[in-house]
Amino acid sequence: MASTVTSGTGSRPGYGQLLRTRGAWTFLLPGFAARQPFAMLTISIVLLVQHTTGSYGAAGAAAAVTGVSMALFAPYSGRLADRYGQRTVLLPGVLVHTLSGLTFTALTLGHAPLWALFVAAVPTGASVPQIGPMVRARWGVKLQDSPLLSTAAAFESVTDELTFVFGPLLATALCTAVNPAAGLITEASLTLVGGLLFAAQRSTQPTVAVAAGHARVEHGSALSIPGVRVLIVTFLGIGSVFGGMQVSLAAFTESIGEPGLNGVLYGTFAAGNMLSGIVCGAVAWKIAPQRRLLIGYAALALTASALWTAHSVLLLGGLGLLVGMCIAPALITGYTLVEGLVPAGARTEAFTWLTGAVALGQAAAVTVAGQLEDRLWGGAGFLVPMVGTVLALGTLLALHSRLATRPHSRTVARGVGHRVPVAVD
Repeated sequence: MASTVTSGTGSRPGYGQLLRTRGAWTFLLPGFAARQPFAMLTISIVLLVQHTTGSYGAAGAAAAVTGVSMALFAPYSGRLADRYGQRTVLLPGVLVHTLSGLTFTALTLGHAPLWALFVAAVPTGASVPQIGPMVRARWGVKLQDSPLLSTAAAFESVTDELTFVFGPLLATALCTAVNPAAGLITEASLTLVGGLLFAAQRSTQPTVAVAAGHARVEHGSALSIPGVRVLIVTFLGIGSVFGGMQVSLAAFTESIGEPGLNGVLYGTFAAGNMLSGIVCGAVAWKIAPQRRLLIGYAALALTASALWTAHSVLLLGGLGLLVGMCIAPALITGYTLVEGLVPAGARTEAFTWLTGAVALGQAAAVTVAGQLEDRLWGGAGFLVPMVGTVLALGTLLALHSRLATRPHSRTVARGVGHRVPVAVD
């Protein structure tokens, strides 16, 4: 995979050219609507459960069960989408998620015991539609080996972070100004409508490789690739930042009597992520992506390590902005590396492993940060992003050689016989 995004004429593929890709808008617009709820889920659970129980520890634990469930089931969902088609997986998924999310809301408002919330949180997390990985897989089909692939990775990171600007703001506003349950109810509704619209875009979904004359083909897992496993660890660290920030910012704004500032501070953090993502996609990089990941992740660990020292809104907002600006380059580079590490037929699964790793890191972070906020001093939860990123950076430094991209075939199906790509509705 090329490490630069340049052309021989001196011009460089950019966002304008990317968005002129034929058929792109047919999945971009519904895809944006469908993944907007993803940024609302965790914060909506935290705010609702904390409101009914009065405990950030309980709220973090409930959100953590949702995140762990998503992390465990997301790769399986991605593998099914690679094998049987995205629409086949999405249609039942959005229905289950909507029903389970509403059930969780009803149980919480009914002051059900914590174990009942945990039970309801499992299907809620397991059925989260993996729209982001599916959109990235569709870009892979559209662009093949084009230099626009890294631009698409940057664009998708910007899109993700745009949802993390609006999602927490919307969820916080709904939970604090309307009703504590309004965030989750809106999340479930948007998932249903957006997911069904995205699933209806059949023409752009990736084809499915099947063996001629055989109904089933054995597929290799993206997890078997060493570089993917290294990226999973790095994305776990990124998840620790998201989870630690969500709980700790909520606790901080509550402690100063300004809960409405929670969405503003988290939105500032996400805005830094989005802005750096825009810049990252606009730069013609001449540094190899493996080295970019090391540099960007070191900056992330450094800035995240300073969060716990902030004791004012302005300082916390400024540090949050810097942390956000360091996340996007790491995310973009990680997703870009997948294009060179993983065969096309397993990329949806690979992308879901990475998004699942973020969710798992976030789940662990909200649990630990919630306990720290309840039992130690205010702001102790900010230690979680520091520890998570430092540990992940150490792993990345030790195993970065496994991120070297190698040539691979276009299919990950194993066995003997000619394999024909066919579209699956």
